[in-house]
Amino acid sequence: MASVLGRLARLSALRNLRTAPVTSSSSTVTPCRAAVCTSSGGIRPKPRKTPLGLIRIALVVVPFLYLGTQISKTFAALLEEHDIFVPEDDDDDD
Repeated sequence: MASVLGRLARLSALRNLRTAPVTSSSSTVTPCRAAVCTSSGGIRPKPRKTPLGLIRIALVVVPFLYLGTQISKTFAALLEEHDIFVPEDDDDDD
């Protein structure tokens, strides 16, 4: 939904640029993206690259996945111990 609204906003901005009257021949409006260009039209430098990005992600994700599995196992054992949720053993081999 947000991407659709963003596209509509960009389209309306481009229409306004096309339909705006040019007052002088020396001033031209050049659309540029703020992430790539400055307001004066200069190109921004490349963004800084985070070193060891995948390793940092793995160092955060793996321990929390392990912690989540341990909590799930403990909670499942607690439920089974108190007979709150015990799967039925159906021996119907029909």
